[in-house]
Amino acid sequence: MGCFGFLKTMMFLFNGIIFLAGAAILGVGIWVKVDSGSILGFLQNIPGASGQLGQLLNVGYLLIAVGAVLLILGFLGCCGAIRESRCMLMLFFVIILIVFIAEVAGAIVILVFKPVAENLIKQLGDEAVKSIRKDYGSNADVTGLWNTTMKGLKCCGFNNYTDFTNSKFVNETRNYPFQCCSGVTCNEAAAMNSTIPGCFPALKKLVDDNAVIIIAVALGIAALELAAMIVSMTLYCKIGSKID
Repeated sequence: MGCFGFLKTMMFLFNGIIFLAGAAILGVGIWVKVDSGSILGFLQNIPGASGQLGQLLNVGYLLIAVGAVLLILGFLGCCGAIRESRCMLMLFFVIILIVFIAEVAGAIVILVFKPVAENLIKQLGDEAVKSIRKDYGSNADVTGLWNTTMKGLKCCGFNNYTDFTNSKFVNETRNYPFQCCSGVTCNEAAAMNSTIPGCFPALKKLVDDNAVIIIAVALGIAALELAAMIVSMTLYCKIGSKID
């Protein structure tokens, strides 16, 4: 019973933290979407802030989704442990198992079907270039998304500056986006001599440089998921033996 009580306590505390974190994330996500006008006004009043900061409001949907999933998991784990509900514990186990299988399947697909993934990325890149040449500078959402990405990764276009060549933006302004050059003026000559990489190569380099950290975090998450499944199933079996 001592071991059983310890497992119940750890299950409750661990999932209690998950529940509170999920509630906080969900609350922030809802607040971002409901009170977007006030938040946008606050962002625009920050001295030196970029006009593209409004794109941050789109993260509200992601926060709501992540918060809801964490809230449900935390609730099932806490109530399942305290109330000794086999149904809740089994549902908790199944959800964690589905997430774990999806993660493992994703990793296998990336490793085994790497050429297919590279071909898919190439197709996405082609579509991204088409979007740049057609909508950059005229569509506020596309322009804001690319400006935020290029500023954050310190990059230019999807592949490089040539993605903007013959685009509507360059044809009208006779200049490339300022993110593509180190100087103030960014004409074709300046962009051509610039050493600023494309966003995909920059992102690939960022992932390669932090591969050890990414793998360590992924293994840590996998270990937590395995521990959660083991504890929940142990409690499930213990409660079943008590009933019998």
